[in-house]
Amino acid sequence: MQLQTNLQPIYTPHFKTSIKIVSTLNENYQTNQQSSAGKTKRLVLTQEGRTKLNLYPDRDFYAYPRFVTHVDEGFISTLTNLYRERLRPDMEILDLMSSWVSHLPSDVKYKRVVGHGLNAQELAKNPRLDYFVLKDLNQDQQFEFENCSFDAVICTVSVQYLQQPEKVFAEVFRVLKPGGVFIVSFSNRMFYEKAISAWREGIAYSRVQLVVQYFQSVEGFTEPEVVRKVPTANGARENKSPIGWIMRLLGLMSGSDPFYAVIAYRNFKPIQDD
Repeated sequence: MQLQTNLQPIYTPHFKTSIKIVSTLNENYQTNQQSSAGKTKRLVLTQEGRTKLNLYPDRDFYAYPRFVTHVDEGFISTLTNLYRERLRPDMEILDLMSSWVSHLPSDVKYKRVVGHGLNAQELAKNPRLDYFVLKDLNQDQQFEFENCSFDAVICTVSVQYLQQPEKVFAEVFRVLKPGGVFIVSFSNRMFYEKAISAWREGIAYSRVQLVVQYFQSVEGFTEPEVVRKVPTANGARENKSPIGWIMRLLGLMSGSDPFYAVIAYRNFKPIQDD
């Protein structure tokens, strides 16, 4: 199916059974939905920090499907276990900047999982998605989802490509229900030419702090929680000296992909019953 080139829908949901567009742009929708978005308190990035080496549109870069995983099995296992701990089966989940795999626990059936990305072929292959939408978040940061639509939003190894992260995090706040969780995970891998300058030029510690600041730039998120798991090289005994601690903090001492996740909630963190 081919979209008309003169249309620019902000929301193109695709249902997995038929892979068809069921909604297009409502001209008044952005104005009506904007009122309850989380207020952006400040900008985190400079204009220079938002730049990329590859200036071609992201839709062109991601036009060809990549049916690969961009992190190793250790990272994926840690992420899946984190999802198992933080996400309940009754949740409605938005998988932001997704692809052909979501890394959600295979034995857990969630109420609804909606995918978002730039490549329809990848998203159509993802067995966890009930449907998906196509959107370039570097061009348009607003979805047509209703306010408070999701219990959780997840974003896996993709935050480094956002050129307007403050606006995207504010939009995530809007679509989250009160008490809803936003889990942003990443490692040290990236498409270098597509990552923003602030990410490319940083180290592990500064990248974690960058995502923390993205959360803090939006009024209403709880204080971000950081989860780290940095494996030692070749399974060697962990160096617990001050130098070893600093090297792990900088992401310089790892034989496999280091794991980082920054987590915050809209308004409050729910109390979980054990």
